[in-house]
Amino acid sequence: MSNVLRLAIVDPNDQSRETLKTMLLGMDIVWLDAECSRYEFFADVVLQSKPDAALISLDGGPDRAIVLMDKLRSSSPDCALLAVSKSSDGQLILKTIRAGVKEFLPLPLDVEELHSALERVLQLKYGGADGKSRGCRIIAIAGATGGVGCTSIAVNIGCNLARNAENSVALVDLDLALGDADVFLDLIPDYSLVDVTENASRLDFQLLRKSLTKHSSGLYLLPRPVQLQDLELITPDGLRKVIGLLRASFSHVVLDISKSYTQVDLLALELSNEIILMVQLDLPCLRNMVRLLMSLQHLESVREKVKVVVNRVGLESGQISLKKARETIGREVFFQIPNDYRTMVEMRNNGQPLTEQAPKAAVTLAVQQLTDLLAGVQIAPKQELEKPTDRSTANNWLSFWPGKAGQKAKVK
Repeated sequence: MSNVLRLAIVDPNDQSRETLKTMLLGMDIVWLDAECSRYEFFADVVLQSKPDAALISLDGGPDRAIVLMDKLRSSSPDCALLAVSKSSDGQLILKTIRAGVKEFLPLPLDVEELHSALERVLQLKYGGADGKSRGCRIIAIAGATGGVGCTSIAVNIGCNLARNAENSVALVDLDLALGDADVFLDLIPDYSLVDVTENASRLDFQLLRKSLTKHSSGLYLLPRPVQLQDLELITPDGLRKVIGLLRASFSHVVLDISKSYTQVDLLALELSNEIILMVQLDLPCLRNMVRLLMSLQHLESVREKVKVVVNRVGLESGQISLKKARETIGREVFFQIPNDYRTMVEMRNNGQPLTEQAPKAAVTLAVQQLTDLLAGVQIAPKQELEKPTDRSTANNWLSFWPGKAGQKAKVK
């Protein structure tokens, strides 16, 4: 399902259990599904929560812990067992191995050793034929300025991904003040990002999905806060927890980033696997694009993920040529989306994704192709859509920006 291991722990000692919880909660490959302080009750906890793995501390009673392991091996055979103990007694370790334990870890725990053990269990449960786990992909859609189509593209990429039965997809509206992803999908959500953030520590898989609003395509939406006064409740730490929950529950998460590039937005970019930076071929957009790329270049966790996507290619309003845009921003364009203003406006006003509004339109096919590229589907290269047009008014400003090869060029 994902690259996150759902884990339940049992440890009769409150202090060591809290230490263990703190260590696990700091790992992004773990969802702490349940905890228990009694060996006698833990088998029932595992039956109810159905975690991927159970971590059992032996130091509250080694004999009772071994009995528990034998019981779990028969009652929950799909649950991988891990053991921790301060003891290094060979006979005890041998007993745990005979009871079905996959990993035995000495206390005090080494963080890297624990992380490696959890990764091995994760690989054992979810590894594919190619030796890679099936990980959640987080796709951030950001823009060089407002109105470049970020929400339109985010919504349609989310719907396209969700229509694949093998995917489970969530869209998070991070334009906290003025986001309108719910309008694009014609949805009236019962809960918002604030509700999930405030209850992140109490949510399980079922409650999480009930807190999101489901679209007919299968896409789940987590909208922005209702009240402007609630914006301050969304913090980087809170967002990190929410994305951790979503990562554990969904195969894909699409983030619609605001144009403010706040600390919340920058964290979202950091946590993403792919960053789509939307731009149009006009002077303000290219100017902001250069500024953004220069800033993001200093963020090691972000700079290699950025892919430039040009929207509304072919707009008959004197666009700057694609060639000049490439020279100006100093990198290749990942993808181009053709201009179809009428279809996009109808899609928004009707609250329908492109595949429902205009399934055969060129813009619909282009967004589907972009989705396939992001999903790793091999497709034929797309030919250039943009035809150079004159825009001599841009020359003065663009001449101050170095081109890809450090040269200055005039708009063609």
